[in-house]
Amino acid sequence: MKILMTASEAVPFVKTGGLADAVSSLSAALAALGHEVRIVIPRYYGIDRKKLTKLEGAMGVPVGSGEEWCAVYTTRLPGTSGKKSSAENPVTVYFIDHEGFFGRDGIYGSHAEPDFLDNPRRFSFFCRSCFQLCRKIHWYPDVLHAHDWPAALVPVFLKYGERRGVSSEEGSFANTVSVLTIHNLGYQGIYSKDNFSCTGLGWDVFYDAGFDDWNMMNLLKAGINSAGRLNTVSPNYARETLTQAQGFRLDGPLNSRRADYSGILNGIDTVVWNPQTDKYLPAPYSAKDLGGKARAKAALQRRFGLKESAGLPLIGMIGRLAEQKGIGELFGPSYGSAWSICRDMDLQFAFLGSGEIWAENEVRSLASRLSNFKAHIGYSEEISHLIEGGADFFLMPSRYEPCGLNQMYSLAYGTLPIVRNTGGLADTVANYNQETGEGTGFMFDDLTPSAIYNTVGWAVWAWYNKPEDILAMRIRGMKQDFSWKKSAKQYLELYKSAGA
Repeated sequence: MKILMTASEAVPFVKTGGLADAVSSLSAALAALGHEVRIVIPRYYGIDRKKLTKLEGAMGVPVGSGEEWCAVYTTRLPGTSGKKSSAENPVTVYFIDHEGFFGRDGIYGSHAEPDFLDNPRRFSFFCRSCFQLCRKIHWYPDVLHAHDWPAALVPVFLKYGERRGVSSEEGSFANTVSVLTIHNLGYQGIYSKDNFSCTGLGWDVFYDAGFDDWNMMNLLKAGINSAGRLNTVSPNYARETLTQAQGFRLDGPLNSRRADYSGILNGIDTVVWNPQTDKYLPAPYSAKDLGGKARAKAALQRRFGLKESAGLPLIGMIGRLAEQKGIGELFGPSYGSAWSICRDMDLQFAFLGSGEIWAENEVRSLASRLSNFKAHIGYSEEISHLIEGGADFFLMPSRYEPCGLNQMYSLAYGTLPIVRNTGGLADTVANYNQETGEGTGFMFDDLTPSAIYNTVGWAVWAWYNKPEDILAMRIRGMKQDFSWKKSAKQYLELYKSAGA
């Protein structure tokens, strides 16, 4: 099967969140199963052309009533050569190079302009370029797999443009099917409908495809109405998004496509995230020998300036300081629970992340006032691995979480998640039963400061009073399989159900 992944991000080239991890890891997993997979993303300012190979000739892309010209670069996805199965099916990555649209700081926006006003034109151009790329390289996929709102116009263009008036002969998209994966329904690409002209589609399509959203233009909504099949990144999140509470006003369109909508849990890259081979840890460890985890904890405490102590429970947290992540309830200056947790409980807390300015300032304030709370504002791959390996617990108080990756990294590293019962967190973490010792983490239902405080307190109680349960849960979590193998096979079934 020939599959083209169309996305705005892919690791290791550009990343703002889990979308980038999922696109590359899924592509590699499908290739390992014997399929021909290619990825296309924009070439942003931060992606060095010198490390890429330029395809010969410029490429014209229809935009509105005119045409934009661009270059195309290519390379191989790292990690897809070396093993026999991968070497036979290497993943090629294409980069659409247009300086005016993508040669700027920021992917979707910048500090000065959080959401670029020309995003509809930028990503309309990108989605159109995916079809032109196929023509340029004379390669027509069986499946066009679009990811999130920046690529949501791909199934729209396929249904309302590329299939109209084409024959079934080789060299067309007549037999190509489309799949749209929703990674986060909270981001939909909603802009003034004055931008619709940049798509080059007729106004009949504006209404037929369902772009109209309270007199605005909703890119994700149109993709939902147009794609052959839809899915999101965990079964529980799929159920949640069909409700008014979690549907972000798209529960109606999703319910209308209910028969074509499913949830497939993301996997994790078990090569990169593996405590037995992790280059960022001071020593390897496994479920059979946890000695290296104690060394990782000591290294983490030194790195953050915390007291070195094997006996103190250490809570780690990595994430964006955004409303979705429950930061108000945790770090709110007048009501957040972090201060009380660190003041009242005999524990340590290490935070890594960045985001909203008020939250960054509050985190810095907590770090300056509390000896057992330390933070690194920003992001570091090395520190993120050290937190996953060295922490005893990992806190994720998310308001909603489509899938979540950190809780799966944590389980693989023997770090017990403390999470809200929502989305993919509910699909991957089993709540602790203190009567039987079963479970792999600690869960709470209501997103309130007291719920976070009490659940952290519960985990700390188990640390001091049920050490045998803590050890058993660690080992149980580390033995779970969160690789992409199972999920990749589910995606293949999804492609087949769409007609591929």
